Order: sequence, then structure tokens, then C-alpha cells
Amino acid sequence: MSFFEKLGFKKKEQKLEEGLEKSRSGLLGKIGKAIAGKDKVDDEVLDDLEEILITSDVGVQTTLKIIERIEDRVARDKFLNTSELNTILQEEIIALLRENDKDKPAEFDAGLTHKPHVVMIVGVNGVGKTTTIGKLAWNYKNAGKDVVLGAADTFRAAAVDQLKIWSERAGVPIVQQGQNADPAAVAFDTVSSAKAKGADVVLVDTAGRLHNKVSLMNELTKIKRVMGKVVDNAPHEVILVLDASTGQNAMQQAKAFTQAVDITGLALTKLDGTAKGGIVIGISSELEVPVKYIGVGEKIDDLQIFDRASFVQALFSNSKMVS
Repeated sequence: MSFFEKLGFKKKEQKLEEGLEKSRSGLLGKIGKAIAGKDKVDDEVLDDLEEILITSDVGVQTTLKIIERIEDRVARDKFLNTSELNTILQEEIIALLRENDKDKPAEFDAGLTHKPHVVMIVGVNGVGKTTTIGKLAWNYKNAGKDVVLGAADTFRAAAVDQLKIWSERAGVPIVQQGQNADPAAVAFDTVSSAKAKGADVVLVDTAGRLHNKVSLMNELTKIKRVMGKVVDNAPHEVILVLDASTGQNAMQQAKAFTQAVDITGLALTKLDGTAKGGIVIGISSELEVPVKYIGVGEKIDDLQIFDRASFVQALFSNSKMVS
């Protein structure tokens, strides 16, 4: 790795730490109070830890898995100092995330298996879906890929205009037919245009209406079907965008979408503005869907490929990272 690459890596890690500042300070502060004056990890400490993780939006099911793992460690090692708790938490959370890491995304500059590589983006209004698409486009373009955007969220007022603004910021072309156009027709034209131009990546925006799951599923199924007629097996990814600041509400949205659509990965946004970073762990564990991207700021380069060890290190930054 070159000197400049090392500088870039440090910058990325620094952004991640800064983006998780609210989550980290809240979590470590609670843990510090729980273990104050105690030498070993006992039942009382574990009970306190369980409450801390649940109130940090890790979720009940995931918290119980983590506590069970730590209990096994205590039973096996017979005695664990409270000073080791942060390290143990890192190890067990990373192990939990690793179980759902079968489809870890490649770097943006890596080779793609299809040309064009078609990605469908889903998510309800207000979660940062359009912003995420713009940042994904910028990252892919910055990695040397030719990108085309498709404005197939024709239901929501101003959705097309917002995506046009992001296409300009990212410097990539957009295919759009305006509000109330047939979403499937827009998706078909987008993929056809990208294929004709020899583009590398297609990012297709879609409407996220959860009030009627049947209609949502039917619309997205139609979009998927027409894109598959242009490029084999398209879409190759279906990314669900969730607002991390909504905590357990994001979990419920994720469950609703995964019941209606075959989600391949998650993008968690707005982590920099919330103390609910634990939701990343809970969603990844309970849904068995990999978190692929996290948003740690408002700038165009503040969308990062999710790395479990780096994330956990940033969440427990006063501990040594586990690889």
C-alpha cells in the first residue's frame, strides 16, 4: 500500500469513528457505569450488559445471542476481568456478523460479473434512498466505472428531480420520463440504454410504498422481469436502504421489505446523526441479510463499504481491533 493509500485509509477510518461518535459515547458510557467497581464479569454485569445492548437498539434476539456467547466464554475461561469486556464484545459481535457475511461486496473498483451490473434500490420515503444512489454512483465513477441512473421512482413528487440533481453531482447520465411514468418502462429503457452504451453499472431507483405490500411486490416484480429481458439475471443486486436513526422502526421496515422482495443487501444511512448504531448489528443478525454500505455523513464520499471489524472497532474505539 502506498503512502497516499495509507492516508486515504486513515481518512476513511477517521470518518467512520466520527460518524459513530454518538453511538459509541452512549454505549461505552453505559458499559463503564455498569462495570464500575467490579472486577469480574458476573451475572449482574451480564444482566446490565443485556439491558444496555437492548436499549442501544441492538435488538432483543441479537442481544440474547451475544449474551449467550459471552456466558459460554465465562464458563469456559472460568474467570473474565471486566477490563476484558470490550474486547470480548468485539470478538463476539464480529463473529456474529461474520455468519451473515457470505455475500460481502467487492470494492467499487473490482471487476463485476455482468456488464452492465444492474442494481435495484428500494426503501421507503425519507430514508436517504436517493442520496444513497447518488453516492453509490459517485463511488463507482470514482473507481473508473461507467454508471447510468434510472429514475423509476415515478410515484413520489420530486423524486425524479432529486435524482437528476444527484446525477449532476456525481457526473453520471440519467434516464427518466418524469413523474407518473410507468416505472417498469423507465427501468427497461435505463438498462437498454446502459447496455447499448457499454456501461458498467446501472442503479435503478424505485418507489417504496409499504402501505400495500401486494402492490409493492407486484410493481418490483414487474420491474425485475423487464430488466431481466435486457440483461440476463438482472437485477444482480437488490439493495434496501434504511434510516439507522429510526432504530427498531428500521428493523420493522426491513422485515416488511424482505417479506415482499428478495433483498440481497442493506445500506444503513444517517449513522452520524444517531446514537442508535447498534441497529446495524441487530438487522444484520436477525435478517441474515448482509449490511453492504453505511452512511456516516452528508458529503458525497461519506458512503462506505461496510467492514465488520472496522465498524466494531469504531463502536468500541478504546479497544484493540480484532481482525
